[in-house]
Amino acid sequence: MKKILFVAVLSLGSLTAFAQEGELTQEVATEVAVAQDDFTAIEAKDLPEAVSAAVAKNYPTATIKQSYVNKEEQYKLVVTLEDGTEGTLYADKEGNWIEL
Repeated sequence: MKKILFVAVLSLGSLTAFAQEGELTQEVATEVAVAQDDFTAIEAKDLPEAVSAAVAKNYPTATIKQSYVNKEEQYKLVVTLEDGTEGTLYADKEGNWIEL
């Protein structure tokens, strides 16, 4: 009888742990969607000279794949390096790197 009770308690506990994990993942996905709504796509040629120069200086092997701007004139740049690595950079209109 003790073994049956022990198995029942363990199985109930493991089901609870899986249910909590699914809820956490759903919240994170919602936050990411909200953060990207502020930016509007623009052509790389429409970037300020200071932003283009900052990319060329700090990431000489990088190619700007996509570029975006928001209302505060902050720029989101999706860049690809020569080795195929892709990343996202954020800069203000003066070409200073920022954290978002």
